[in-house]
Amino acid sequence: MEIMSSGRIVRRLWTSRTSASLLTALGALSFGAAMACGGGEPPVKTATATPGGSKDPGKWPADDRSMCDWKNKPELEVSETAGPGAFRPNVRRVYKTFGEAETRHKTLICREIDTNLDGIKDVVRTFNAKGEALHEEADTDYDGRIDVWTDFVDGRISEERIDTNKDGKPDVWKFYVGGQLSRVQRDTNFDGKPDVWEIYTKGHLERMGVDVGFDGHVDRWDRDEELQRAAEVEEVKAREQMQGGAADGGAAASADAGPAKPPSKKK
Repeated sequence: MEIMSSGRIVRRLWTSRTSASLLTALGALSFGAAMACGGGEPPVKTATATPGGSKDPGKWPADDRSMCDWKNKPELEVSETAGPGAFRPNVRRVYKTFGEAETRHKTLICREIDTNLDGIKDVVRTFNAKGEALHEEADTDYDGRIDVWTDFVDGRISEERIDTNKDGKPDVWKFYVGGQLSRVQRDTNFDGKPDVWEIYTKGHLERMGVDVGFDGHVDRWDRDEELQRAAEVEEVKAREQMQGGAADGGAAASADAGPAKPPSKKK
């Protein structure tokens, strides 16, 4: 995970009030990241059954708690398939036809999956008319309640919200730019407001702000020393290259001017 790539700064800043929520968030994030990157299906998980579900396929409930809006809509086409490890269909895809005449085409608009094979759907993702991902919701701990919400822009992940304390409200917010993690906000005391801010560069934690007094203001900003040192090294190298280039340019200019003429002798 990206947070562990800068373990030094995390160990220095993370106190007891944040460690528990961080561990819970990391478990949820690993699931969300697997689903958010691309349209692949999540691997089947061995976990306790969701309340009302059953690990015995013969006892799967008649109501799989579908999250795709397809019932009583004859204009939609529904496909049921069994994913890896499933003896009965655990993946539902809903298609809709768009356009007229030559532009008429069928597109996937919703997909939902029972990832722990207990007969209850726990992940749903919706798509636009071009087949690009729009939104996803997931019950990652199989307690029957959604705890991860993911939004997409142009088919790429843009924001992820995570509920780590099972109160039905997000307390971790992850923001992406161009599909790459840009910043994270965490509500470690679960008052509905962020009190830890993480800024990322190229997927690595660059600096972290902590609101120690929970008053909505950052009390301390800390940087990742390793990343800072790497940036300083690159800056020195760039400066040396510029200076070297200037020196080479001066020598080249002298060479282009031709050999120096000897001073003229006065008669």
